[in-house]
Amino acid sequence: MDKPPHESEVLNWFDSLSNWGRWGEDDQRGTLNLVTPEVRCRAARLVREGIRISCGRDIESQGGGPMHRLMASTGQGLDEVHRIPTPPIKFHVGEGNRGAWAGEYISMPVHYQTHVDALCHMFWDGRMYNDQPAALVTSEQGATVNDITAAREGVFTRGVLLDVASARGGKWLEPGDGVYPEDLEVAEQRVGLRVGEGDALLLRTGYGRRIRESGILPYDEHGQSGFHAACLPWLYERGVAVTATDTAHDVLPSGYDVIPLPFHYIGIAAMGLWTIDNADFEDLCTKCAEVSRWEFLFSFDPLRIVGGTGSPINPIATL
Repeated sequence: MDKPPHESEVLNWFDSLSNWGRWGEDDQRGTLNLVTPEVRCRAARLVREGIRISCGRDIESQGGGPMHRLMASTGQGLDEVHRIPTPPIKFHVGEGNRGAWAGEYISMPVHYQTHVDALCHMFWDGRMYNDQPAALVTSEQGATVNDITAAREGVFTRGVLLDVASARGGKWLEPGDGVYPEDLEVAEQRVGLRVGEGDALLLRTGYGRRIRESGILPYDEHGQSGFHAACLPWLYERGVAVTATDTAHDVLPSGYDVIPLPFHYIGIAAMGLWTIDNADFEDLCTKCAEVSRWEFLFSFDPLRIVGGTGSPINPIATL
């Protein structure tokens, strides 16, 4: 694209790309409505080798990872004579205290590791998807509408991996490199596919490879590669149900002052688009290249967190 759209044009997309009311005034599923039973059946027929590949990142509690772990019981010191055992739980411990168990409590931010955003995640002018007031996300109950349980049955659809990093001839895109509709179409042409209605579009920027070779690059300091806002009308016209990236979607800096995260604000709040951030497509990309096939069954199952603004997930591609 020679010239990115002006910010005034991007702001107008809140209206022209809006799906408010499209599936009814009470709809909370947004673009998941495009994943029909027919779409699922077609996706199921894509399974040929029966090979399953994770598209998620490991969740770490060490080395600055996002998860905090508090062990309730461990196996340490079980053979020590003077060990004071964990208070027994009824029906768990037999005579002689020969049985033991391990368990923990964990806490972590939802919107950090590989996760899917619920449609309550983003507000614009005090409203969220389908014209619901932002005030319906409360401190006591979380999201009382548009929460993650709208996807309680999970998602099962055709996935298409578009490797824009390789299409541009590099190992990865640099921070601040935006992906435009032209990039998506070049990546489509390279693999002979066309993204269509109800699909999950998986965008590889190569950041997963960069993490493995150079470590995580903090986006708040360096920016990140990702979708440019210019892709939003393209996704709307194609009827994409889910987008997944190996970054956090928006190219940063986005180039816009009033709406610094246009993909998140317009995609989620106006379009009701389901977005998966911080995935990892390196293993999938290797396997797709090996079998010369870039479409597959794509699935993920959010946790049923009542009031949740999103959920950690482990997305799976099945070839």
